[in-house]
Amino acid sequence: MQRHLAILLLLLAIALPGTSATALAKTGKPASGSPPEALLNQAFDEIARQRLDTALGYIDELLRIRPNFRLAHMIKGDLLLARARPLAAVGDAPNAPADRIGDLREEALARVRAYRERPGADQIPRYLLQLRPDQKHAFVVDTGRSRLYVFENVGGRPRFVSDYYISQGKRGSQKLREGDQKTPIGVYHVTASLPKKKLSDFYGAGAFPINYPNEWDKRQGRNGHGIWLHGTPSDTFSRPPRSSDGCVVLSNQDLDALAKRLQIGLTPVIISEQIEWLRAADWDTERKRLLGVLERWRADWESRDTERYLAHYSKRFSANGQDLAAWSRHKRQVNAGKSWIKVTVDNVGLFRSPGKDEVVVVNFDQNYRSSNLSNVMRKRQYWLREGANWRIIHEGSA
Repeated sequence: MQRHLAILLLLLAIALPGTSATALAKTGKPASGSPPEALLNQAFDEIARQRLDTALGYIDELLRIRPNFRLAHMIKGDLLLARARPLAAVGDAPNAPADRIGDLREEALARVRAYRERPGADQIPRYLLQLRPDQKHAFVVDTGRSRLYVFENVGGRPRFVSDYYISQGKRGSQKLREGDQKTPIGVYHVTASLPKKKLSDFYGAGAFPINYPNEWDKRQGRNGHGIWLHGTPSDTFSRPPRSSDGCVVLSNQDLDALAKRLQIGLTPVIISEQIEWLRAADWDTERKRLLGVLERWRADWESRDTERYLAHYSKRFSANGQDLAAWSRHKRQVNAGKSWIKVTVDNVGLFRSPGKDEVVVVNFDQNYRSSNLSNVMRKRQYWLREGANWRIIHEGSA
């Protein structure tokens, strides 16, 4: 029996690069996550310790509370089969549909990997540089690990709260066009709440659309629509890692948990292929550097030195139908009629976009006063790194 369990353990854990059965067994980590996932993680720990009956007990309890958890059914079958014979593969049931078993194997590996590789207490996603005071939480999706991480806003600094298993597009990430069945990568926010009663059972507990394509996506020629965070059908606890048409899909109970932390129009949803984690000191250094860039832009505008102010804008700038030349003409004309300008920037949200292009999305409340005009607006800028400098490539109301 021990030999059979060791084979199961190899398939569940050692399949991950750099993992060993001993390492998994000695992590000493308590079960974490929602109750079903906590039970699953306890079962993984017991498998690693080669305690079959205890592992089976956790799986039985999991199936009692979530009988539609297909992965749990497969693991139970493996645990029972391991009593009788060696296992050639995870999901080694005879005559099992190869495609369904393959999907469940991928889900098992994704869940084990996420359990083993939780972020440290001193690690912060590079993308969450500063949250506005009114943004209570932020969501960061790692499509490579099939995971969504939730962070709480503590004085502008993100603090890890919880994480959840997710499914993404059938063809992975980096969405480019309508119908490509890929999940977009970028900085987004939730735009609406679609209740369960207005949707088909396919979307489960409800749906939360995000603002794909955003301004940067449109500049890159990306199109499509209808990218949502949503749940699963009533007969399905979770879906395979790659199974949606581009949406981010969670179990219904996990979606309900997210909904309690979600603010329409405010909650950032950052989707990456692989999260870049920074130590707190490095995160703070990068945050201060970029806040300094924003402050120099503000001060140069207030100075009425129009050429110095315009130096903050990229040659590729465009917004509201204006390129840099048109924008510059407009600003020179406006500033020539001012005897003084005062600009304050408050409630700053600062988010670095995932991907190869170094782009930062900045949201803030702008209070502009001058000798002949005053206005208040919520503004959004996209800053692009060009060589050693950060320059604005898009600017408009948020």
